Amino acid sequence: MTNAVIAATGLFTPDQSISNAELVDAYNAWAERWNADNADAIAAGELEARTPSSPEFIEKASGIKSRFVMDKAGVLDPARMRPNLAERSNDELSILAEMAVKAARDAIARWGKPVSEIGAVLCAASNMQRPYPAMAIEVQQALGIEGFAFDMNVACSSATFGIKTAADFIASGSVKAVLMVNPEVCSAHLNFTDRDSHFIFGDVATAVIIEAEDQAGAGGWEILGSRLKTVFSNNIRNNFGFLNTAALATGAAPDTPGGPTDKLFVQQGRKVFKDVVPMVAEMIVDHAADLGLEPAGLKRLWLHQANINMNEMIGRKVLGRDPAPGENVIILDDYANTSSAGSIIAFHLHNDGFAPGDTGLICSFGAGYSAGTVFVRKRA
Repeated sequence: MTNAVIAATGLFTPDQSISNAELVDAYNAWAERWNADNADAIAAGELEARTPSSPEFIEKASGIKSRFVMDKAGVLDPARMRPNLAERSNDELSILAEMAVKAARDAIARWGKPVSEIGAVLCAASNMQRPYPAMAIEVQQALGIEGFAFDMNVACSSATFGIKTAADFIASGSVKAVLMVNPEVCSAHLNFTDRDSHFIFGDVATAVIIEAEDQAGAGGWEILGSRLKTVFSNNIRNNFGFLNTAALATGAAPDTPGGPTDKLFVQQGRKVFKDVVPMVAEMIVDHAADLGLEPAGLKRLWLHQANINMNEMIGRKVLGRDPAPGENVIILDDYANTSSAGSIIAFHLHNDGFAPGDTGLICSFGAGYSAGTVFVRKRA
């Protein structure tokens, strides 16, 4: 059996960002207009008035200060409250594939090898642009890669599930190197008129090259072990798709009377926190024990960027103490929750200071419920 290593990573960050203050101004303007338009129903007790938000509320609830997006103007337009991304023809590179290709090219440049050595492409993400053709195959064609490609979706855990899948392909001898991409246009699936969730997500794309150890050059990260877990839950859900678009035919906007409020991202945040934090912490500790690793000895945690409270509590449970500064990486303040890409962004931007033999953990968790752990060791 051939061991796998993480040979390189890449990142694409949109050039537009939205601060909490900007997002709140847009939401509050929308809420004021909504309350005025529905004043009679509110007075009659048929509807509840929309409550204004504040930057302080968002940061306390999530740790988020800003987020990158593919279209700022549409999101901040109180009359629209969603991105305005022009539909492209079937002959043009799709938005999701374009983002993935940019992240992939960054990873390939850092890898320093020709794409002819890559035998498979996986597109592992939450927010797929279409059912088929697979986004991964479009990315494969754009990069001139032979072999095979397919999409996979395990919500926010998609990247760790993708790393595990790639490592298994390498262990079986199917391929020598795999490109995994995680493009996320989360803003296209988010209800920007929901005060409790409109601030959560951002747009981004990441890429990871997983390679057989016997052909990898110096450096990189040995994958010591990867483990996956799923438990069904409706507490995080997104119903949007061609089978569930009947409500959209009315033309009603989300979160308005008759609008498709459940067709975009929805969650029961408190229930998610209560269920997921102990599940993930226990999974990490158990997996570490099976690998002969002491959790407190991990040099760094690169967790899914869910919200600051979840990440901090998982860090404390795993390490058995308050993490030291930089030990439990947080990139939520700048990127927000970027679904499957979050743990990879954290790993990509903050993997410095490791000596050969030092260990760390890439971990993701989210809808499903789903969770994945990938323990890595710095190579010489």
